Amino acid sequence: MADSEGRKLSDEQIRRYSRQLLLDEVGIAGQQRLLQSRVLVVGIGGLGSPAAIYLAAAGVGTIGVVDADRVETWNLHRQILHFDTDEGRRKTRSAGEHLRALNPDIRVEEHDTYLSPANAADIIRPYHVVVNGCDNFPTRYLLNDACVLAHKPLVDAGVLQFHGQASTFKPGHGCLRCLFPVPPPPEAAPSCSAVGVLGALPGQMGTLQATETLKILLGAGTTLTNRFLLYDGLNCTYHSFDWDRDPNCPVCADNPKITDVTSVNYEKLGGAPMPTDNDPLTPPHEFYARRREWEVNPEDVRGWIEQNQCSLVDVRTAEERHASRIPESLALPLAQLRQKYAQGQAVRQLSETGEPVVLYCQVGERSAAAAYLLRRLGYTEAHSLRGGMLGWSNVGGDLIKGDDSS
Repeated sequence: MADSEGRKLSDEQIRRYSRQLLLDEVGIAGQQRLLQSRVLVVGIGGLGSPAAIYLAAAGVGTIGVVDADRVETWNLHRQILHFDTDEGRRKTRSAGEHLRALNPDIRVEEHDTYLSPANAADIIRPYHVVVNGCDNFPTRYLLNDACVLAHKPLVDAGVLQFHGQASTFKPGHGCLRCLFPVPPPPEAAPSCSAVGVLGALPGQMGTLQATETLKILLGAGTTLTNRFLLYDGLNCTYHSFDWDRDPNCPVCADNPKITDVTSVNYEKLGGAPMPTDNDPLTPPHEFYARRREWEVNPEDVRGWIEQNQCSLVDVRTAEERHASRIPESLALPLAQLRQKYAQGQAVRQLSETGEPVVLYCQVGERSAAAAYLLRRLGYTEAHSLRGGMLGWSNVGGDLIKGDDSS
């Protein structure tokens, strides 16, 4: 029962993993293998939370967690590794604390940063398997390319509304670019912050990722290598499709064009900036400490509107705005505001008379970030509509649909 270094499983470990040890595919040797394994989870959110929890519970010896976000209230319905008392904390710190509490056998290595072309290779190198829990296409393709170049298996998944998808990419068997040579345009792939997600859905897909990872580490069963799984949670149906390695893939072909991730412009792939550690949308402390000071209740906004005491600004995408919007509101998509902020430009659409500017999105997440940017640009009366469109509808606020001429 000794491992390669002469250690035996302790009595406590025998008790802890007993139900797992009974499996022929695991046993003593398999459990020792798990305890010596290293898995990296990139993104400790809806997918990364359940994946990390089950990997820790299974006894994966070292789990690396990569994230630079902080815990937000709207994370909690699906990001089950974080609790209400963690709001405002770094996700890596919250994840590390809770995973260690779940299983003192394991080590958790906290990478409190966003994955970037500059750091991806160094972060990934020490791990045996990588799990993708990120939700933006630039980082997803960066992670794919870095894993291919490092010869690391990548367990990938995605969720939106009631739908999930998953595939496993093993060295020599193709990669994300073989399956999807280019990501869909932004308007065809909205985010969960725009269209929502059922909280239990990422739990299901993240748990599937943990299962795939454990099978890879144990050398057991058949994985989703060269298969693409689609899950419809609303109708409870699964479909899987076979796919083949692309011999002309730019990163995993025999003579690839991409040999260094630092030479690739990943932002072009996703139509949006990559998250960075210096991103003004996630400033280190001020945003989280003062955000609630900038929020305003829907009832108060209705009063301001009746008295003509504010202007409304919609920071969502054109597609969201076309579906429904608050009457008499200006359009200023957050991506456009980010560009103005980066260039230090004034926002000509907004009044400079000092009257309150109330920004809104679907739930108040993007509008809070927009209010922060405007305040940094000098608009001291920039506010975020608490609860966004949902909060507005909740108090009976008017909405209109259709073409927008503003």
